[in-house]
Amino acid sequence: MEFTEILYEKKDGVARVTINRPEKHNACTTTTVYELTQALTDAWVDRCVGVVVLTGAGDKAFCTGGDQSIREEGGYAGTVAALPLEVAWQQVSTLIRTIPKPVIARVNGYAIGGGHVFHVVCDFSIASENAKFGQAGPRVGSFDPGYGTGDLVRAVGLKRAKEIWFLCRQYTAQQALDMGLVNSVVPHDQLDSEVDKWCTDLLEKSPTAMKMLKYAFHAETDGVAGVTNLGVGGLSMFYNTEESLEGKNAFIERRKPDFSKFRK
Repeated sequence: MEFTEILYEKKDGVARVTINRPEKHNACTTTTVYELTQALTDAWVDRCVGVVVLTGAGDKAFCTGGDQSIREEGGYAGTVAALPLEVAWQQVSTLIRTIPKPVIARVNGYAIGGGHVFHVVCDFSIASENAKFGQAGPRVGSFDPGYGTGDLVRAVGLKRAKEIWFLCRQYTAQQALDMGLVNSVVPHDQLDSEVDKWCTDLLEKSPTAMKMLKYAFHAETDGVAGVTNLGVGGLSMFYNTEESLEGKNAFIERRKPDFSKFRK
């Protein structure tokens, strides 16, 4: 795959997705968001990938949301696969939450606005002590009515989530850690080694167990969609059993299936 606004690398079981617009503090265009969906989808289907790391290029920003310079009346200029950026943004958030592998946000700087939403929906957030966190929606005439509010409430509580969204303040990495918004804060020069350590620990664990746990964490709060993801995760395991294969083989061989031995 060739990308123009992100970097994508797969090595030793880890897929690293980097928003590559440091001159814009890694604010995203429609192209950026489309490329993020492509990279995350590839990481989903690649059986050699066990962990995904999402970050931003440079030392100043993780991601600062949508590029306001392309915003116009009615939304952002351009489309992503025939969808406006604000809809496609939710697709990226959905992919992060449902890809059956742990996703780590490597927060190297500002995580603001839509970039803050991205880190919130990741399974883990590892932050540089230089990182800054916050929302910008009400300040720039925008908001996130989905995962960016719902998952934030579950992370920090209703009162704190309202404070973050309504007041648009910025918080230090230590403040984010204290409120449960991130998992770990380290000196900036130790960020990569800390992320690598988490990747190594995760790659030692059962991928099927982690997949089902990830779906289980969202099953109750995501309603039918959450239950569906949990169920489909179980279905993928069932397809590998002799019982399931008996049904498929019987259909292909034009005979009645014999499931009796599976009741013993």
